[in-house]
Amino acid sequence: QVQLVESGGGLVQAGGSLRLSCAASGRTFSMYNMGWFRQAPGKEREFVAAISRSGANTYYANSVKGRFTISRDNAKNTVYLQMNSLKPDDTAVYYCAADSGPRVGFTVFEYTFWGQGTQVTLSS
Repeated sequence: QVQLVESGGGLVQAGGSLRLSCAASGRTFSMYNMGWFRQAPGKEREFVAAISRSGANTYYANSVKGRFTISRDNAKNTVYLQMNSLKPDDTAVYYCAADSGPRVGFTVFEYTFWGQGTQVTLSS
């Protein structure tokens, strides 16, 4: 079991940056592949980025590639999402997720544990 708490969301102007954090507690953080997802009003939750247990491998949705960076600090039990060049379409609730399965997942069904989400709102 792992508990996840996101922070760092807020209101930002288009073109700006935010860094989201997800702090984990419970079982050994380095056991988990971690992912970031987002959900805009009226839309399904979608994959944003993921990172392997060691941090050696990262994966991104095409819509955020080159603008967002996922990273983790296993000593601090935290995963980050650095978001640059933000656009109005990035407005959503952002969730972090964890799973101890053998592969990094790209869908909501592949993650067992979820945080409560943090709101990111872009103003044009």
